[in-house]
Amino acid sequence: MTILSKILYVFPTLILLLVFSNLFWLIINPSFLPLFTLFICLYIIPLLVYRIHQYFYPNLEDISYLKGKEYNPWWGTQQIQIIYNSFSFLEKILHLVPGLFSLWLRLWGAKIGKNVYWVPTVSILDRPLIEVGDGAIIGHRTVFCSHNVKPKKDNLIVFTKKIKVGNYAFISGDVGLAPGVEIEEKAFVPYGEKLYPRVKLKANKTENDNSLSTQVKEN
Repeated sequence: MTILSKILYVFPTLILLLVFSNLFWLIINPSFLPLFTLFICLYIIPLLVYRIHQYFYPNLEDISYLKGKEYNPWWGTQQIQIIYNSFSFLEKILHLVPGLFSLWLRLWGAKIGKNVYWVPTVSILDRPLIEVGDGAIIGHRTVFCSHNVKPKKDNLIVFTKKIKVGNYAFISGDVGLAPGVEIEEKAFVPYGEKLYPRVKLKANKTENDNSLSTQVKEN
């Protein structure tokens, strides 16, 4: 682990300490100020640290290794985001205001179109590595995972690539999207579908009607 890796490894713990300190402050002194600083700790500090990190390490799409002397930028971004992956209610709250969750993702570097509908139970593990087009519908318990980690000899190899969802695509519930998945405009993803790395899903009209169905997936 590099020095930066070790610093970011304890970043989630630092955020928790700040949150608990603010909660204690709120208990002994109920007022607007501790609530405001609590908001800063939960939503602003991780985002600000990510933006600084992204300035120095802008490219997250790569094949890299976790062990070794070189710093792994993906590892750093995971540590910065881990509080939201661990406590999903922090982002579920954002769904209560129309458009706020999409704005939140854009702040993390994601490309999100207009009028995207997110079910609050969606799970996004790599916020900077997704693209979602206009009018897309993202169903219950859909998981966006833009990374894949597997052992290779004495190391761990990481493959990261953006997940792309086209305009007006419809993703049903309990769908898993792996790194490099591309879903074409107006494509339909059935319930429970698991799309593996680099799969391209095309929209297709059936012979009997004009509804959209999934075509054979190709690597």
